[in-house]
Amino acid sequence: MKKLLLSSLLTLALYNFTLAQSSSILWYNQPAVEWEEALPVGNGRLGAMVMGLPGQEHLQLNEDSLWPGGYDDYLLAGENKKSDSLLVLKFSRKGVTRSHQTMGDLWFNFDWIETKNYRRSLNLETATVLTQFISEGYEVSQEVIASAPDDALVIRFKTTHPKGFNGQITMSRPLDNGFATAKTKALNDSQLEMSGMVTQRGGQLDSKPIEILNGVKFRSLLFAQNQSGDISTSDSSLVISGAKEFTLKLVSETSFYHEDFEAEAERQLEKIQLKSWGQILHSHQSEYASWFDRMSLQLGADIPDNIASDERISRVKNGEVDLHLEKLLFDYGRYLLISSSRPGTNPANLQGLWNKHIAAPWNADYHVNINLQMNYWPADVTNLSGLNQPLFDFIDGVIENGKSAAKDNFDMAGSMVPHTTDLWQVAFLRAATAYWGSWIGAGGWIGRHYWEYLFTQDKKFLEERTYPALEAISAFYSDWLVEYPKDGTLVSSPSTSPENQFINAKGETVASTMGAAMDQQIIADVFSNYLKASELLGKDTPLRRKVTVQLGNLRPGVQIAEDGRILEWDQPYEESEKGHRHMSHLYAFHPGDAITSSATPEAFAAVRKTLEFRLANGGAGTGWSRAWLINFSARLLDGEMAHEHIQKLLAQSLYPNLFDGHPPFQIDGNFGYTAGVAEMLIQSHETGMIRLLPALPKAWASGSVKGLKARGNYTIDMTWADGELKTCRIHAGKSGKVMVYYDGSEMDLDLEKGQSFEIEL
Repeated sequence: MKKLLLSSLLTLALYNFTLAQSSSILWYNQPAVEWEEALPVGNGRLGAMVMGLPGQEHLQLNEDSLWPGGYDDYLLAGENKKSDSLLVLKFSRKGVTRSHQTMGDLWFNFDWIETKNYRRSLNLETATVLTQFISEGYEVSQEVIASAPDDALVIRFKTTHPKGFNGQITMSRPLDNGFATAKTKALNDSQLEMSGMVTQRGGQLDSKPIEILNGVKFRSLLFAQNQSGDISTSDSSLVISGAKEFTLKLVSETSFYHEDFEAEAERQLEKIQLKSWGQILHSHQSEYASWFDRMSLQLGADIPDNIASDERISRVKNGEVDLHLEKLLFDYGRYLLISSSRPGTNPANLQGLWNKHIAAPWNADYHVNINLQMNYWPADVTNLSGLNQPLFDFIDGVIENGKSAAKDNFDMAGSMVPHTTDLWQVAFLRAATAYWGSWIGAGGWIGRHYWEYLFTQDKKFLEERTYPALEAISAFYSDWLVEYPKDGTLVSSPSTSPENQFINAKGETVASTMGAAMDQQIIADVFSNYLKASELLGKDTPLRRKVTVQLGNLRPGVQIAEDGRILEWDQPYEESEKGHRHMSHLYAFHPGDAITSSATPEAFAAVRKTLEFRLANGGAGTGWSRAWLINFSARLLDGEMAHEHIQKLLAQSLYPNLFDGHPPFQIDGNFGYTAGVAEMLIQSHETGMIRLLPALPKAWASGSVKGLKARGNYTIDMTWADGELKTCRIHAGKSGKVMVYYDGSEMDLDLEKGQSFEIEL
């Protein structure tokens, strides 16, 4: 390779790297009619979907710990018969499953005779939803935020209309099979309470519906603070009379977070009761900016945003390229992660935080066969590493529970991590069908996220969190492996490739085999990372020595068939679904790092053939699968292929509010998209190398990015024009050496912590 020709400056201090920046606002000319048109707010734990309906406003409310309880709680209560019945139902095809649930709804009934000049918007830079319109010639506005510093939903209403706001405000929660799930009442002239316990019904016991009554309890308090007019209560509603400006403050606490949750709700409301809207807004926006402003992206020219977001989607459906929408969706992914995953909260689930159901699609739970992992793909690279904490806290619990599952169910050491779990960190396989329910690769895949400590180089995290997790997961796989009859190598058995099947020699459509590619690749990955962590920490254990031998005798997970494709199973079976949405056998390529253009060119070429075959047979589709293809294409260093999949995701997978549709709504595609765009701009998965603009499409001829992160704790700022890199700053958060690669040229850097290297081409 040739050396990178450049003029450069090594500095010890950060300099002002200014980028052109267009606004990052979702906006619409009409209110939401469907939930998928509403705009989300969230502070990690508490959230809402804002419809923006003049006069008949509706906020659908969420809290991340609202889940029913489980069978173990029945046993503790001595209800063995109920537990028996639920277990039977659970392991049947139509079993009772636990779902994250909505917190309920906030309803408004105001008498606005007419509306003109309507606009509603979500500002991603300030995390504020604003609804504005004119009624009878007077201005009316509503602002909604979910404040993390004050742990509350706060809404401000304003109007210049001389009659002010007049109407009622109520709270409620959906019924569950006809049963009430919460009670609402007025506590005083300015306060409502909604309280209850999360239950879930299903199945029969002694000819009566089974009701899981031991779920999370909650208490929500709504307080109205007026600057004019009058506020009173009537039974279970607030009555607003002639108020030209008033503020609503909603707090909610649960038994999951606080044993004395009822008193905690009162304490939380007391803290903010006398705060002004301005005080709350300032602290909210300052705290939010401390996350969001860590990086920024600009694609193309800085032009006014004069096209509504839903209209932009329609234009892309008609074949147009919209760089602003691509940038907006990138920012939206970061906004959604900041809003649904904060230190101290639960991790983002299948719907992030926003769920209108009592029984959500796929339970809005934690699927660990790509979905939960994809939720956190953008965290490190887009400078949001701190938002990983809920994921690690949660998976630490799953791993701990998985130790009992490994011992009791499999008679093996270590921890068995299931492909699906819930708030209670349950660790058992839900094997209703073999092709999706009996997969054992989740532990290794989620273990890769622990190994991404490489972004921060946090030695304490490596020792206290990464190493124990990788050790527990590796110990299970070490016991799980068996000899492959044909050659004596070690394989995972029984083994499946989620969520796919093949046709065996008997013509049967089946799922189980010995040593499916994904299992082999994942086990090789977690073994390798466990050994690297052991070496870095100077730990020499019997397990390390055993795994070292096993890794050397592991049947390769990357095997190339005669047609040049990577095998999905241990043999070249015929696929029952040639265009399957999962591309499990490419794990070693992405998110793994065992296949690269520089180290394994033959396998790298086989990845392209594998993807081409899948796509030629109708592969990918909507949602997370299409987002994964953006990441695959970026790793193939093919910007045009990546941008083609971006176009298809925008045209086929977006609801009007930019939520990702699988369908229905599943948030992983939003996060996968953001990660894919970052992967097109920077890659650092190859040891000791950073690639700049590795998959830049022609459509992104000019642009700029500030604050991207690379492994090794490097922060990257770049500008480019006419498809070529113009300026770059590489800032070292830790001392070390790295090779920087761009367009066939390379440069070796040796930077001390705090140093920056500036490039101008």
